[in-house]
Amino acid sequence: MEQHRARPPRPQQRSQTPLLPPGGSADAAAVYRVAARPARPVPPVVLALRRLPNPRLTGLGSGLFASAVMLVLGGLDRLLFGGSPVVYGLLFLPVSALTALWARPADLVTAPIAVPIAFAVGLVPIAGGAGGFGSRVMAVVTALAVHAGWLYGGTLVAGVIATVRKVRLMARRRALQTAAQAAAQRAAATRRGSPDPVE
Repeated sequence: MEQHRARPPRPQQRSQTPLLPPGGSADAAAVYRVAARPARPVPPVVLALRRLPNPRLTGLGSGLFASAVMLVLGGLDRLLFGGSPVVYGLLFLPVSALTALWARPADLVTAPIAVPIAFAVGLVPIAGGAGGFGSRVMAVVTALAVHAGWLYGGTLVAGVIATVRKVRLMARRRALQTAAQAAAQRAAATRRGSPDPVE
């Protein structure tokens, strides 16, 4: 009887050439390797912004949100900083931006209107006044006149954000309409080019 010699197993070497897709060439493999690169990492600022809540406020909701937040911030400003107008103005700017960002697309025009009202409402705790209603109203009007720069700045922030959002919505809507028209034209051309059914 013939005995077969057992050969010791050889270590397998990995080939250095890239794997080719079936029926492909080396050029196709090179293109495939480039396409398989991982996507660019998202900046941390964008990730932080994506984690923020994204409610959709109506026109009335925008006004109520901004007014309630500014009233609370005005009270905190009076308690912690003695009613500092600079602190109040700095807090007003992000509230204006959030109001414009969270307004519904149909109610974007209300954001620049709601923000000045909220500024006036939030001034009530820090404006002062002798205690009577008329005295408080005059103190709020005086504070509005003295600190109009913050009021204009916050209104400008809300107006710019609302305008940019509106322009982007209009551009997206126009692109969708163009795509729908092109699809309808292609479908009509396909129907015209198809042979008539045999009766």
